[in-house]
Order: sequence, then C-alpha cells, then structure tokens
Amino acid sequence: MNYRISHPSKKITGTIELTASKSESNRALIIQALCEDEFEIRNIASAQDTQTLQDILYTPGMQTIDVGPAGTVMRFLTAYYATKPGTRIITGSERMKQRPIGILVDALRQLGANITYMGKEGFPPLKVEGKTLKGGEVEMDGNVSSQFISALLLISPALQNGLVIKFRGEVTSRPYINMTLKMLEEFRVYGVWHGNAISVSKQSYHKKSDDEYVYNVEGDWSSASYLYEIAALAEEADITIKGLKNPSLQGDAIIADVFTFFGVRTEFIPDGIRLTKMRVKDEHFGFDFSDCPDIAQTVAVTTAALQIPSFFNGLHTLRIKETDRVVALQNELKKMGVELEIRNDKAVKIMPSPVLNAPSSIHTYDDHRMAMAFAPLALKFDPVLIEHPEIVKKSYPGYWNDLKKLGFVIEEV
Repeated sequence: MNYRISHPSKKITGTIELTASKSESNRALIIQALCEDEFEIRNIASAQDTQTLQDILYTPGMQTIDVGPAGTVMRFLTAYYATKPGTRIITGSERMKQRPIGILVDALRQLGANITYMGKEGFPPLKVEGKTLKGGEVEMDGNVSSQFISALLLISPALQNGLVIKFRGEVTSRPYINMTLKMLEEFRVYGVWHGNAISVSKQSYHKKSDDEYVYNVEGDWSSASYLYEIAALAEEADITIKGLKNPSLQGDAIIADVFTFFGVRTEFIPDGIRLTKMRVKDEHFGFDFSDCPDIAQTVAVTTAALQIPSFFNGLHTLRIKETDRVVALQNELKKMGVELEIRNDKAVKIMPSPVLNAPSSIHTYDDHRMAMAFAPLALKFDPVLIEHPEIVKKSYPGYWNDLKKLGFVIEEV
C-alpha cells in the first residue's frame, strides 16, 4: 500500500489533539510495574511500541517475549526482567536482531544479572534469568544510547545496593536521561548527578499521598516536530496543538527554538501551543542533535525543502535505529536533487540544489520517522507518494488523520 498526498491550497489552519508521548508512557509503565503502590496512567500513548510494552507487562507468565521492532521496549524489558524471578526469552523482528544491545547486557551483568545471547554475541535474542540484583557501580561510554542508561535508572529501586553510573567522555542525549530522573522523582526516587556520574541510593517507588493521584502523560514533542515542518513549508499557517506543556520533561521540546530559524513562531497557550508563520532566515543552518536525535530527520527534510545549506552533528545514534537513518535520508533527499554528504559517523552536510526535483516516491525503510518527515513535502511537490505509510503506527497512529484535519488530501494507491 502507498499513499498519494497533496494539499490543494498550501495554506494550513486547524487544531490537533496531539498523540501522547511514547517516551514518557514507556517509562511510566515500567515504573508502574515496579511501584509498591498502585496508580493509574492517564493519556497513555497509542503508539504501537507503547501498546506492545503494555500488553507484555499486563500479561503475566509469558516465557517468550517478542517485542517486534520496538527498540525501547527491548532495552527496558531486558533490564526489568533481569530483576524479576523466572527465565524468559526476549526476541524481536529481524531488524531488532541486528541492533546492538551488548552495552546494556554488560552493564546488567556487572550489577549481577544472568543474561546470555541466544544467537550472535551482542545482539538479541536474549535469555534472561531474573533474580534480585546486588546493584553497585558500572562504567559506560557517555555517547551510548540514552535508552541503555534509562533502562538501568528505571530498575535502580530494585537493586540491593543502589546504582552508580560513571560515564567515560561527554554524555550525549542528556535530556532523555534527565526525563527519566524527573519521572523517578515523581515517584519519590531521587538520582543525583556528580560531575560525569549519576548515583541513585537504595530507595523504593511510591506514588504521591493523594488518594486520587493519577499520572498524566504529556503530548509528544517528537510528533509535534512534523507539524512544525508543515508550518514551515506552508504558504500560510495557523496551527493549534493541544496537549503540550511548558516547561516539558521532553528534550525534543527544543523543536520550538529550532524552528524559529525556519519561520515558525511558537505561542504557549493553555493546554498547548499555537504555531504561526514569520520570516525564514536564509543563512546557513547548523545544529548538534546529540541531545535530540529523533527530530533530525524532520529538520533535514525541512532545510532541504527550504533550500538552506546545513550542517548536522551528533547523529551517531541514527545509524542503529529502525534503519540506518543517515543513509536513508541520503537516498531519499537525492531524489529531490539534494546532496547529503556524510562527513563521519556523527556529522553530515546538506547541500540543496537551486532547483528541486519532485521525487517519484519516498521509500520509508520500515521507519516511521521517514514516512512522517517526508509527507509534508506535499506542500512543495504536488503530489508526494509515500511507500508503506502504515509504518507510522509505531509512534503516531493518528498521523494521517491529523494531516487530513489540516487540509491534506490522502489517497490510497
């Protein structure tokens, strides 16, 4: 199945009830499973990854656990089940079996976990023999995926001697780590930064004393990035997005600052934001995405469509996502006549052509963010063909319906 996407007026107005944060929902579910008090999670994400995690946690007694393509779920559950009595096999999609997990497994083994590889060393599937872990101190490179670090922090209350993570080198994706620490604090578990280390003493999860307490998940700033892109590429734009907070726990809220460069003004209003157009800056754009890699594709397509030369740094984690996102971007931008030059594992240079070509179709590489980042090009090229559009269910199942609310015409072909 493919979608042919167009927008007759190129002028955008409308109100969107934004999908809930997958990152926040997944963390809340692990905390709920480990918490000594029962509590309700409200506005939980409808993303496929979150639904997969919820189904697994709410189905006791599973011995073989298939997370499909959900990387966060694989990492969080590997740590979670290492603390739970019983033996489980954790596996996933073919792509998941190619995504490295050795850094997390090594750290868990240092904390006392019994984990063995069922196939290739350093990759899923895993055999996890759960037990009470002693905890203690681990060392990790600072530039590893924040999901490895968050997986360890989330189980820290289950460790007998607490947890100390010492980082070698600069710590990247720090906002995602701080999101996890803030959520721990919400449930009375406190972690502390000490220079290049985090320590969490022996504590237990507890909800706040309010009998009516519920945890409310914020809207997803990563998903909002595609609406920012739409505002940037439209001739006119006035979009209200409900469900976002200021301040936010999510590092991807930086998108509000980034898109001022592309002519999008953010006004914070009760229960959300309003996006309107202003002048686009026409000089070169440069940014380090180490702290917010999930918005890199959105920004890359935006700069290409606006014909702004750009330099992106901090992209090292994109190479081991659902696909090699750097190569995927390079391939699809080339169809527009835009050159993406890979400088090294972390950095790329984007050099748009003075005249853009309409791409024949966009291949999505089984990657939800490729589909969502390229669809707004219908505001520049009419129409745009998106291959395998159903992949958006991984994080933003309502994406295509939300585009229709903003005037996009979507036809199945």
